[in-house]
Amino acid sequence: MADDKPIQLVGGPGSPYTQKMVALLRYRRLPYRVNWGIPATVCEAMGIEKPKPIFEPTFFFEDNGKTKAVCDSTPIIRRLEHSYPGRSVLPSDPALAFIDYLIEDFADEWCTKYMFHYRWHQQVDADNASTLLPLSVVDIRLPIADHKKIKQLVEERQTSRLYVVGSNDTTAPVIDASYRRFLTAMENHLTNQKFMLGNRPAAGDFGLYGQLSQLVGFDPTPRTIAHEASPRTVVWVDLMRDQSGLEPTKNDWVSLADQPASLRGLLKEIGRMYAPVQLANASAVAAGEKTWTAEIDGTLWAQQTFPYQAKCLRWTNERYQALNEPDRASVDMLLKGTGVEAMLSLNIDSSAK
Repeated sequence: MADDKPIQLVGGPGSPYTQKMVALLRYRRLPYRVNWGIPATVCEAMGIEKPKPIFEPTFFFEDNGKTKAVCDSTPIIRRLEHSYPGRSVLPSDPALAFIDYLIEDFADEWCTKYMFHYRWHQQVDADNASTLLPLSVVDIRLPIADHKKIKQLVEERQTSRLYVVGSNDTTAPVIDASYRRFLTAMENHLTNQKFMLGNRPAAGDFGLYGQLSQLVGFDPTPRTIAHEASPRTVVWVDLMRDQSGLEPTKNDWVSLADQPASLRGLLKEIGRMYAPVQLANASAVAAGEKTWTAEIDGTLWAQQTFPYQAKCLRWTNERYQALNEPDRASVDMLLKGTGVEAMLSLNIDSSAK
């Protein structure tokens, strides 16, 4: 049982994962203290060893009397569930919990491609981000000359890294089409229930919210698209920001058998785009290749290999294999024909571990 000492974290307003976790802490009514800044700088100031890699948000937990800096939102959510009971974001039904995990993983690892692509691919968005981000994570009082210099450095660095997520002129239409289909799926699903798996938010909802907080609330181009394609998603993002007033009940989770057909719209986008990317990346990791190229949705896609995403695929498979036979059958029935099935029948190579 955790005490009432505030949970400490550091991150930026422009970080989708920071927004994911702050919204989750609000919903769970957990005491927290967020430092808006750069994790590495804060770790150095506190004299705490930096995690490798270090990214936003970074949490600070007490382990055996020593403060430790920890990253990665998915395991942190599970850690908080263990330490702070009540108002859980993890469904108790194993089959439902697996689908929630799948949605969270999709949000964290694929929807972030939407965010990074739109933020830095077009000049209007890159100018917006490089102008605002230094003020939010460095200092709002930055002198004009310093701000101008940092703005240029940020824009040059980030636009030069678009290749890392596979964003370029060839793949831009594919990413854009996927984002629009995703918004359509969200629009359809939100006509049936308030959250992805019922009438209370799960971890996957917060994962989606984190990315959409930027796509809808920060970056000009995806914001315009969202307002055109899915007004329900725009409103949902506003509502997800603070769900501390919601009083959830166990009955608010909807079983897989009773989920509206609209949930499959979201799952089909996962199967159409995320599944083939994950499979291609895992193959590249297993072969020791630093980059990979594959046909994704009819277009040649090339990007840097990510060992972490290969681990994500392995973890998804492990969770799927851990389901008992009836729960797995329930999951299989929901996923049949979505394309997600291709992700769940692999012997993940040891090199991805």
